[in-house]
Formats: sequence, structure tokens, C-alpha cells
Amino acid sequence: MTFISGKDILSHAYTNKYAVGAFSAHNAETIQAILWAAEEEQAPVMIMIGQKVIQYMGLEHMKRMIDLFSKNITVPISVHLDHSRDFAQTKQAIQLGFQSVMFDGSARSFEENAAITSKVVKLARPLGIGTEGEIGKIGGTEDDITVAEEDAMITSTEEALAFVEATDVDYLAVSIGTAHGIYQKPPKLALERLKEISGAVNRPIVLHGGSDVPDEQISAAISRGVAKINVDTELRQAFTYGMLEILKDNPHEYHLANSLGNGREFMKEKVKEKIRLFGSSQKAQPFFEFASIGSE
Repeated sequence: MTFISGKDILSHAYTNKYAVGAFSAHNAETIQAILWAAEEEQAPVMIMIGQKVIQYMGLEHMKRMIDLFSKNITVPISVHLDHSRDFAQTKQAIQLGFQSVMFDGSARSFEENAAITSKVVKLARPLGIGTEGEIGKIGGTEDDITVAEEDAMITSTEEALAFVEATDVDYLAVSIGTAHGIYQKPPKLALERLKEISGAVNRPIVLHGGSDVPDEQISAAISRGVAKINVDTELRQAFTYGMLEILKDNPHEYHLANSLGNGREFMKEKVKEKIRLFGSSQKAQPFFEFASIGSE
């Protein structure tokens, strides 16, 4: 296994103009799908543990499963806590050895969001753990929390810069027109605003709501500073379609290894598709070369 700080993974992507896929895991098969896709593509990858699966499976249990399944994986991996709205939970993830944590204070006042995010940074940085903060509200529903379209907002450059100066967070999630979930109509990303923000804060930008965004807009966002793209809904969708294919052919197929296994295969192919789109395929080698230099 090759666990790497989220900051190191994303700094390389930001400098070299590609993005790392941050893929949500929900059970053993989805963890395997992400890891196997990354290994086949020789791509650095972030595995996200979100609030829904924490409620269902438990934070520590998910982390231990990822550790177990990663034993024979050679590519760089960063385990990421997604959308934590609780400082105590974020601290627990740091203690459990996550390589990346996100505190999401976007529903709080600017001052409160910045103050708690700053505490997370000060706790995580001495341990080499990457930190993500969010400024601006991203529409849609994730982990049973919904932000109405009218409440979502495009992050201003001034606000993003002020937040980074107040927190020194390693990478920043901003609102530029994406939403969690599948879109009712194609989104139109605020690409010029993204370019302004990226230039002002001079660090990797995170794109939440990466599912279902048109490929050309993804590529344009990466060229303007996005280095981490979160994908969840399309993966769950692919996994479910894989299971349904088995059950459609044989409604009495009760071997979970067959139905879950086909779901895993469908999801693995979707992860590989996203890795190629994000430009992270075959980007694992530079991390090995860096490690070799450091060990000489």
C-alpha cells in the first residue's frame, strides 16, 4: 500500500494540470472497484468516506476496510473524510490516520467557518494530513443534506482569498455552478470566476458535484486550477445498474457474489472512465520516483 498525504497528491496534480478523482466508497465492493481501477490505470486516487456511509457503516470500520484492501495496491492512495460538519468527527479521522480531511462549515457564518477550519489545519498539518475547506454553498443533496438551488451561490474571489488567508487550508472547495446529484439540465460552470479564484488563492481547487458534468467543462475546469474532482452519484448509479443487469437476466439469482460482483465491475469501469477524463491515468510513477530519491 502507498498512502500519500492529500496535500502531496493534489499539489502534484495542480502543478501538472490534471485532476485526481476523489471517489466515494460505500462498502467492500465499492472500495475494491476504486482501488482496482486506480491500479489498472496506474493513477493516484482519493477514496472518500462521506457522512451517509459513516452513519451506515461507521468511520473506523470503513477506514480499516480500506487499509485491508489496499495491502497489495501499488498506486498512491489518500483516504479522505468528506463533508464533516463536526470538529470532533474531523479530529477522530485525523487520529485514525486519514491522509486528508474536509471540514465543511459552509452553512455557518464566514467567521465561524474560518475559525473551525483553521483549528483543523493546525491539528492536521504537523501530521502531514491534507486539509480541505469550503466557501460558498453547493446545491443539490448529499448525505441527506439538501441545499436548494436558490440558496446555492457562486463563490466570490474576494471571499475565497479571505478564507484562505484566515485558514491556510491546503485545498479549497468553491461553488462555481455544480450541484450534488444528477442534473436536470446541463450545468454551466462559472469558468472565468474559477480562473480568478485559482489565481488569487494559488492552491488546488476542489470541484464538488463532479458527477454528470459535461466532459468539456471538466477539462476546462482542470485547466483553470481544479485538481480534485468528487464523484459519487455516477458511481452509485453504475454499481446499481450492474446489479440490476444480473437480476434482470435471472430474478432468482441469490448469490451476492454474482450481483454485487457485477456491480463492482460496472463501477470499476466508471472509475476508469473518470480517471482518464481527469488526466490522472499513468500519473502514479512520479510519486515512486520521488520516494526513491528521498530514500537515497
